[in-house]
Amino acid sequence: MTLVVQKFGGTSVGTLERIKNVVKIIQKEREQGNKIVVVASAMTGVTDNLVNDALFLSRMKTNEELAEYDSIIAAGEQISCGLLALALINAGLKARSWLGWQVPIFTDGIFSNAKITHIEIKQLMKCLEEDEIPVIAGFQGVYEGRVITLGRGGSDTTAAAIAAALKADRCDIYTDVDGVYTVDPRIVPKARKLKQVAFDEMLEMASSGAKVLHSRCVEIAMKFNLKMQVLSSFDDGVGTMIVGEDQIVEKHMVTGITCKGDIASITLKAMSDVPGSASQLFNSMEEKNVNVDLIVQNIGSRGKTDLTITIAKNDLDKALDSIETNKKINCRDIIVDDNVAKISIIGIGMKSHSGVAQKMFQILADRGINILVISTSEIKISVLVHAEYKELAVRALHAGYGLDK
Repeated sequence: MTLVVQKFGGTSVGTLERIKNVVKIIQKEREQGNKIVVVASAMTGVTDNLVNDALFLSRMKTNEELAEYDSIIAAGEQISCGLLALALINAGLKARSWLGWQVPIFTDGIFSNAKITHIEIKQLMKCLEEDEIPVIAGFQGVYEGRVITLGRGGSDTTAAAIAAALKADRCDIYTDVDGVYTVDPRIVPKARKLKQVAFDEMLEMASSGAKVLHSRCVEIAMKFNLKMQVLSSFDDGVGTMIVGEDQIVEKHMVTGITCKGDIASITLKAMSDVPGSASQLFNSMEEKNVNVDLIVQNIGSRGKTDLTITIAKNDLDKALDSIETNKKINCRDIIVDDNVAKISIIGIGMKSHSGVAQKMFQILADRGINILVISTSEIKISVLVHAEYKELAVRALHAGYGLDK
């Protein structure tokens, strides 16, 4: 018998009518003789409203405040999984809602951005043996008896972790799009849906701005070789399978293009080029729970070097505070630019194709787009550009690499 974990995003359960539609999807899977575990996000907009209420009262500067913040924003998933379980029962199916602490899903102690350490599956297995459908609140965990959350988009991570713990045969991520596309279709109408994407590619796409899957969800799927697919809860069509690289028959030069706005760059000019300087900088960032994305450092000269990082724009104040209050970080000047965007081209085919970077730079140059920073990995090339050129750059690259065809 096949065990399937089905995760439904906020738009999928956004209204009571949509919850009824989700029940039909679950019933269809049950009719195939499969056992089902469901993970539900909060209904669309609910978490945003809870966040705004909490921020009205506090700026969440202490761990005590963040703990209460998590207690507040976790409420959205409690409502949606309860409503969905109720709808399943009303449709004649055995079902029960489970909150993160009830499973339990244990995490580390980083409130608002916790990582799952382990999951107790004994109660879930008993539930499945009794032919009951567990409906689990995504985004939630428990730490020392307190509710804790996994960061925005964490319901994907919940689903992948539950599927891995239960050794599920498949994890289906239902959302408002019908798969993974070569680029955001809202920017490029000619974007194409991909039948397959390698784990490595999906991980790079998720961390570089693609909002289809949470990056930690992909990490878990890759680690446990978990069969995963992205589907629409509003369309019966075929979705996109996330698979191992060995299952990709034809490796294109570029598989997809992503863009990330709402970021800022910080450049430390003439920073001391001595062992431990970078360590001091990133220790300060870690203490403030600031996630650093790009890191680019120049070759040092005369004991000094320039180092540029990018972070989420809403982390800018915390990042600057961590730099300015750490007396061990010595630099001549700190330059901040909050008007930038990161554009990335991604593809496992880069390993076997030459000239990929040169082509990217030429395409951007032909459009008069200046590159501020360049960063590369084995299957990704990322550049920073001025934010106003974000969409032009994406459209030009999508056409230039033949992804419009």
